[in-house]
Amino acid sequence: MNRRTFFLGTALTTLLPPLPVLAAPTPATLYKNPQCSCCEGYAAYLRQNGFTVDVKPTNDLAEISENAGVPAKYQGCHTMFVGNYVVDGHVPVEVVRKLLSERPPIAGITLPGMPTGSPGMTGPKTQKFVIYAVTKDGKAPTVYATV
Repeated sequence: MNRRTFFLGTALTTLLPPLPVLAAPTPATLYKNPQCSCCEGYAAYLRQNGFTVDVKPTNDLAEISENAGVPAKYQGCHTMFVGNYVVDGHVPVEVVRKLLSERPPIAGITLPGMPTGSPGMTGPKTQKFVIYAVTKDGKAPTVYATV
């Protein structure tokens, strides 16, 4: 290496700001009813927001959700596992990121049902979404976030 190349490289290294490190995509596995298309919309939404999503059709969705700690009346139309948590239903990505950054001692979160205007669902949002925290010890779900 000659002096010119060395000095040019040194100058560029000290004068230019560091390049941002691109975060690796967050892996997730989403279980869905084989006939449900809104779940594919939710998976696409997650992919657009930095997740890699492995979609697995199943006819055992209620059992998967229940085994993960989501009571029947709080279940959504699909169940996702991400970062050692369960995320049930059409939970907005900012709430999923909040869960993954805060790392609370819960089994996961759920947005019950299929609310209009939620990620992956059609139509305008007509109400606030209440996302619940669930545990595996049988305690009643509590409000985790409202968006």
